[in-house]
Amino acid sequence: MPRSLLSHIDNYCTQIYAVSDAEIRKLRHDPTELLTRAIQPMIWLLLFGEVMAQVRGLASGDGRYLDFLAPGILAQSILFAAIFYGIAAIWERDLGVLHRYMVSPAPRSALVLGKAISSAARGLSQALMVYLLAALLGISIRTDPLDLVAVAGLIALGSGLFSTFSLIIACMVKTRERFMGIGQVLTMPIFFASNAIYPIDIMPRWLKAISLANPLTYQVDALRALMLVGGTSKYGLATDSAVLAVITSFLVMIAARIYPRLTT
Repeated sequence: MPRSLLSHIDNYCTQIYAVSDAEIRKLRHDPTELLTRAIQPMIWLLLFGEVMAQVRGLASGDGRYLDFLAPGILAQSILFAAIFYGIAAIWERDLGVLHRYMVSPAPRSALVLGKAISSAARGLSQALMVYLLAALLGISIRTDPLDLVAVAGLIALGSGLFSTFSLIIACMVKTRERFMGIGQVLTMPIFFASNAIYPIDIMPRWLKAISLANPLTYQVDALRALMLVGGTSKYGLATDSAVLAVITSFLVMIAARIYPRLTT
């Protein structure tokens, strides 16, 4: 490989790291955010999970409903944390931070990827909380190192996908009030039109079609196969990963193109 190309790749990775490191430092300075975000998955697993476990047919196969629910709640936590990530970009614009990013020589895609990686760090912190809670509830969780690494990769993909989608929305609406309204409208349909809390097989046909076009469905499907003892993937891990990677790449290209518009 030519030395100039290696140098270009190294510079590009350095720029991504600089942006992600700046975002992760914010998280380290405000650890209470992690604790507050842990409340939501606790409520879903302890209250919703225990109640809905009494309803027959919600869990696929012969496993417990709590086991079925845990990966879906992890994916939900990632979605809810990432989908409002774009509001931070609006804050950065109002504080003048975004303008400094825009005048830097870093490619716009490096800025977008840096923010996606920092969102992945938040997603991994959510995963730790869900894993700890799952252990306390006696959920059959895999602890093989390879499975944990694969789960971390899926979390990074899902966080990057939804945070980039959030950034695109922020670039289009440009105000915090409109962004919050749109974010609240989008999260529930994405969550409920997936296999997070019930299997696709019990959905009506029209909802099945929507679910198959929903990237959260493929993240949950892969998480169930990798998180649970005896878990399986309905679509295959290769398909799940490919769908998430392709959608994320597509969204990064769109976000990199329209990101500068947020400053105008």
